[in-house]
Order: sequence, then C-alpha cells, then structure tokens
Amino acid sequence: MTAQQRIAFQGMHGAYSDQAARRAFPGATTVPYRTFEGAFSALEDGDVELAVIPIDNTLAGRVADVHHILPESGVHIIGETFLRINHALVAVPGTRIEEIKEIRSHVHALGQCRKLRKELGVNTVVGSDTAGCAKEVADLGDKSIAAIAPALAAEIYGLDILRTEVEDAAHNTTRFIILARDPLNIANDGTPVVTSFVFRVRNVAAALYKALGGFATNGINMTKLESYMVEGHFTATQFFAEVEAHPEQLGLRHALEELQFFSHEVRILGVYPAHTFRRENDLPAE
Repeated sequence: MTAQQRIAFQGMHGAYSDQAARRAFPGATTVPYRTFEGAFSALEDGDVELAVIPIDNTLAGRVADVHHILPESGVHIIGETFLRINHALVAVPGTRIEEIKEIRSHVHALGQCRKLRKELGVNTVVGSDTAGCAKEVADLGDKSIAAIAPALAAEIYGLDILRTEVEDAAHNTTRFIILARDPLNIANDGTPVVTSFVFRVRNVAAALYKALGGFATNGINMTKLESYMVEGHFTATQFFAEVEAHPEQLGLRHALEELQFFSHEVRILGVYPAHTFRRENDLPAE
C-alpha cells in the first residue's frame, strides 16, 4: 500500500468510514463519496484503487444498502477491518455544555447516545451522517448547536470536543469490508480465512434446508446468513452468507457443490484473511 493509492468511502471527511480507511491504510488518500453507489462506481471505474465500506454494526445490524449493491457491483472483498465506535460531543470553540440547546447527528448515533440526550434535555435534529453534522456545526458557528460525531471530524472542522465516549454501549463496533476490482488470490495454507458468497435457492419445498445441509455434514461453520428480496418479488430471495473456510478445503468444496445443486446461482464475492480482531475479542468470523 502506497501513499499515492486512493481509497473510496461513503460520507464526508471525518466520518467513521474515513477513520476506518485511515487506520487500515495509514498514509493513503481517502476520497469521500456522498452515497454508497458513488463509492462503488468510483472503484469500478478505476477512479480509486480500493473502497472501505461498512457492512455490519453490533447495535444497528446490517447495512442494508450495501447488501443490495455489493452482489451486483462486480467488485471483490479482499479484506475486513473493525472499528470501535467512540462518539464525541463536539461544538464550536469556546462552547460550554450548558449553552447547548440542540444536538445534530445521524439517526443511529442519536439512538446510541440516549443517556447524554436525556441528561442535557436538548432538541435533536437528524442529519445525513455524523461528520456532515459536525461540518454544519462548524459552518453555523452557533454555540447553542452541537453534534455527536467522531473525534476525527472535530479535528478536521476545527471543533472543540466537550465529551468523549458518550455512547451508551461499550461494545458498539462496526465491521468494514475492503473492496477491490480484482479478487485476492489467497493460498489454502491453514491461515484463518472468511469466504463470502451469495446464492438463490430454487423455489421448491425445503430448498433452503437442503441447500445448507452440506455445510453441517461437512463441518463448515457458517457465521452469517442474511436474506433479502430481489427484483420486487416476494418469492425471489437472495442470501448473503459467510463461512470460516477456504473454497479449496475439501469440506467447503463439497458443501458448495451441494448448495449449487439446490440453487439457481452461487457466486463467491471474496476469500480473504480473517481480521485478528475476531480472535482478540473472541468473535466468530461474522
């Protein structure tokens, strides 16, 4: 990874996605895009080399937009990174907490800081993203308006940090996937890996049960299984799954063959190293 490489993320500079990209690739240039579609398109078109995109949060669950965009994008997952979410209360320089009458932030951030909101008893305004709300506060220059945002956003937009770690839950963590145009060729050498794939089962009785049976009989640990409708049909369901195994391992090879028999489509989105965060925090390869 060189400093000249560019990494796309959704949001504004100072967002948690920006922070995750900077931590994963120190010295690289992070490039903001307003939407997930914009970040994916930039990667597909060659405007950037990589993209760092959130896919799950321990409190908010899956990032639904990403689960819909990723399978159709043509890009590949080559890695993952985890970021502990530390919310900060930020305001224009010189602000005292007792002066605050309004707090702005993303809907999830506001929901994750209920204790602070109750303590201060102020109005709340939902914004598009945490970093964007921090920039709004900086642009307004009004001491009565604060934001819940990353500390990085306060640094970028010249705001004071009045309090740190204002979130209610200490386990608030987001998992990000690292995307590239080309797949990662990772050896089947015993190193812990994650295989991500999508599939659509045939519309027959017990198809899902039969399709997944091969993972159990072959001793493959499936750590994620998400379903969502596609093409506007209630009977057309696509599944996003992840397992702790390499496709070249005999057990997973047999499981995928059985899955293919009961499915219209099986497509691998990425095979990549499991992040050390999983072992350090005793987490499954989600």
